[in-house]
Formats: sequence, C-alpha cells, structure tokens
Amino acid sequence: MTIPTSTRAAVLVEHGGPLELQDLPLPETVEPGAALVRITCTTLCGTDIEIWEGRMTFPGMLPMVLGHEMVGEVIAVGDGTVDALGTPIEVGDRIGWSESVCGECFGCTVLRQPVACSKRGYGFLQRSDVPPYATAGLSEYAYVTPGAQKLRLPEEVKDTWASAAGCAAKTVLRAFDRAGGVRPGSRVVVQGSGALGLFATAVASISGAAQVITVGAPASRLALAERFGATHTVDIAGGSEATIARVQELTGGRGADLILDFAGAPSIGPEAIAMAAQRGVFAVVGSTGPTGDPFPISAIMGKEITVVGSLNGDVSDYFRSIEFFRAFADRFPWDELFSEPCGLAEASERIANMHVLGEVKAVIDPRITERTAEQSAAR
Repeated sequence: MTIPTSTRAAVLVEHGGPLELQDLPLPETVEPGAALVRITCTTLCGTDIEIWEGRMTFPGMLPMVLGHEMVGEVIAVGDGTVDALGTPIEVGDRIGWSESVCGECFGCTVLRQPVACSKRGYGFLQRSDVPPYATAGLSEYAYVTPGAQKLRLPEEVKDTWASAAGCAAKTVLRAFDRAGGVRPGSRVVVQGSGALGLFATAVASISGAAQVITVGAPASRLALAERFGATHTVDIAGGSEATIARVQELTGGRGADLILDFAGAPSIGPEAIAMAAQRGVFAVVGSTGPTGDPFPISAIMGKEITVVGSLNGDVSDYFRSIEFFRAFADRFPWDELFSEPCGLAEASERIANMHVLGEVKAVIDPRITERTAEQSAAR
C-alpha cells in the first residue's frame, strides 16, 4: 500500500468558529515506535467543546485538529512499534491510543503516574501547521507518535465504545478508583448528566450502590440516566438550595457517601459539601473551568469529608475501560450515548449541537464523504 503524504482534516482556526477542511501534510517516514492509522471513528468529548468555544485555551494553541477519542486501522508502522503490553503492532491492526508520555520525568519514573508526566501530550494539543501536523481524531489519517500509549482492540468492543474508552470511560473509572470505589449498599450522587455523568451512573449501579442519584439537566438527559441505572434524578433547574434539599430528602437526611463531580459548574463544590454524609467522599473530576463558588472549609473538617482530585486517566485506565465494555456489553444501552456517524464536513455542526446539549456524544467517521452520506440517505 502506498503511504499517503497528506490528509484531509477539520481544523479549528478560531474559537467558536466553524472548522475549516484543510489538507495537512503527513510525515514522509514513520519513525521507530510510531504508526500511521486511518481513522475509523472519533467520538467528541466535552473537552473538545470547551476548546472549540474558547473556555479551555492558551496562547499559541491554534490552529489545531480536535478529537482525542478515536480508533484507527494501522496502515504503516515504524520499526519496533509495540502496544502497551509489548505486543508488536502490525499493518491492519485496529488500535486506540492514549496521550503520549516521556517515561523519563519525575512523574513517570518516581511517582509512576503517567498522568503526572511533565511532557504529557494529547494529539489535539499538536498545532496543525507544524510537524507532525495531524495527530488527532478529526482527520482522515493520524500519525501516532512513539510516546503514545497504544492498545490493540478486541473485535467485540465496537468502534464507538472503544473510542469513548480513550477518554470519557477511562476518566470515570479512574475517578472511582481514586475515590476508593463504591461500598455496596451506599448512597452515590453523580453531579452531571453528560457522557461522563451517564457512564458514572452506570458504573455506580454496577458497583452495588443502593442509591444512585444523578443530578443534572435537561430532562431528556435525566431520563437517559434512569436507563443507565439511576434510582433517582434531580433537575438542577430549581437551583442549588432545591438540589441540596432534594438529595437530603432522598437519602433520609444522611447525605451521600460518595459524590462525584462530572459537571464543573461553579456551584458544584458548595453543593457537594452540603450533600455529603458524615465521612463522605467527594471526587473532583469535572471542574476544569474558572474558580468555583466559595464554601466554608470548616464543613470538610466538621463532616470529616475526604476530597480527592482525579485527572483524566492513563493507559491502565484505558485498558480497564476496554475490559469494562467487554464485561458489561449487555448491561446497559451503551449505543444510546452516541449519535449517528457523520463525515468531517459535518463536524462543525455536531460540535455546535453538543454545545447546546443537543446530543450526548457526536460520532465522526472521516471515511464518510458528502457523496456517501447522500447515497446513504437516499436508500
């Protein structure tokens, strides 16, 4: 097979603006430890939306290609390229990959925590106007760098599931691990009804919680949360005081043993501390935005609340996410989290729709062209 020298990609050139379809160069050779893949599925994440709207930004990051949850077929491979378990990667393999890490810094070697790597890099943080140009998901082809943590994917895990496992699912599983897991029969509150919140609702249910209370909006998302194991839902439309009061009512005035933040709104902290039971655990996962609303730190002391932070996940969390989908493939309607796939030309529209909560997870298949989409619609 002739290795392509360029790729079509949807490029973010201005926050809040439409993505531009551009042809980006690809490296002339695939270096040792690297791979070139044809993207077969990219699922959009809340982080992609935050970057698009400019809520998450830093100087010099644009232009760039969004997308960090993706699956691809290997079409070229460098010498000595192996997956995270040491198995050689070959042309034709279906792989997913996590962010790149250096393996040499303090975080990698002493802490042994890849999420603490000082050179940790995501494909979507690669500028699209400098080599290696295309390393993210909204592209026909992507260059998977030597430091990227690669996984060969089992056939029984669908592309959409495997793609979402690359960020959303692994973030959730790491958060539960950081929080110490779910005590069977306990009361769990999930703050947020986006993709992470819905997945966390399912995990809490599977883990044996007696009550799984999903707090969020809109009503359609809360209805979906019930399909993913929520015993109760609370609509945030009533405001913080009403939300807290309802959770206290549902838990018999005792509060929640475990609260997980997958929303990141400014009111999350005060609400979580107020809803927490004595000696409860509060896991902060989604608060990536500006400073939140204040609350008395003495409340943490008085209730002896444990507060833990959890940042994304590493390749071990990714691997466990893939195994999770294998084990619980039939437990919940996972496919309802994903929209019908579309091509790169529609990516801007789908990002804007996610921005207004019109869909949970958009699915982009760069192999779909305008012509094939029209043919499919005509059938």
